[in-house]
Amino acid sequence: MTETKIPEAELLALATRALARGGMPEDAAAEAARVLVLADMFGLRTHGISRVAQYLERVRLGGIDAGAEVAVSRVAPGLSMVDGRNGVGTLVGMRALRAATESAREVGIGAAFARGSNHFGPVLPYAWLAAREGFASFIASNATTTIAPWGGKDTRVGNNPMGIGMPNPGGDPIILDMALSVAARAKIRKLAEQGAPMPEGWATDAGGQPTTDPVKALKGFLLPVGGHKGYGLAVMIDLLAGLLSGAAYLTHVQAWDKNPGVAQNLGHVFILIDTKRMQAQDWLQERMADFGGILRGTPPADPSAPVMAPGDREMATYARSRREGVAVAAADLRAVEALAAA
Repeated sequence: MTETKIPEAELLALATRALARGGMPEDAAAEAARVLVLADMFGLRTHGISRVAQYLERVRLGGIDAGAEVAVSRVAPGLSMVDGRNGVGTLVGMRALRAATESAREVGIGAAFARGSNHFGPVLPYAWLAAREGFASFIASNATTTIAPWGGKDTRVGNNPMGIGMPNPGGDPIILDMALSVAARAKIRKLAEQGAPMPEGWATDAGGQPTTDPVKALKGFLLPVGGHKGYGLAVMIDLLAGLLSGAAYLTHVQAWDKNPGVAQNLGHVFILIDTKRMQAQDWLQERMADFGGILRGTPPADPSAPVMAPGDREMATYARSRREGVAVAAADLRAVEALAAA
């Protein structure tokens, strides 16, 4: 895949212009674009500017309302409800993050539950933005169903993404960002195209039986990480992000790839903790340095692969993106340039 590098500010301006040309107000487009550009800066290309064309195609088909005015209601000092009104998911996510941040700053801990949303990108950009302000975070979303309930043979549960972030006043935060399947469908699809076998434990066939045939796997179901434990975690995330927020849940969630012109009504949950209320920042800095040192100082099984903390790889990619420009697929950049010029 041919790639190119582009300065962060230029990429952000380009993505913002493309979303604005697609019907979003300029300020809203800038918020939504920031999440996608950060995704590319962290090396998460599947959730970066490549999504701009997808979002705007759904806008064209009536599946997303580009001009939606996201509504935020503070229902308690530390609790907000966010109605995305079927807007672009990264905008809904940013408004929910802001609501949770404001509550946490005021009372020490804040939660925001969003409904009426769409794909909101990866968790990492939101957790990173929160960590920069000194907030620990738990962030999650429900998703289109691709996982069968444990022991079942029909997709009823989403591959729901979740993340936990911890600020680090002395350096990079430690952030976990993960979905709950063992492997992404994109990896299975690539193996099918190559005619290569698939590792055992990634997916089942249509009958719910384990398979190493990627072609059969694409007709079956993704397996959750950790078996029944991953299934249970996916269910509980949907209860928080989907059911409790007032959004769709389980099979009520519309699949954007099968029904792009229909609102998904996804739900998200943002819970932030103001660590500055707990102890002085030098206390947290000292403890985080010790914590990270214990992890990264572990003797590696492979000397060429040192032990890392969650998010270390993405933080290194972000730093390189700031120095050298953001690496994106050339085809994705051309698509965004065309949309920005339309």
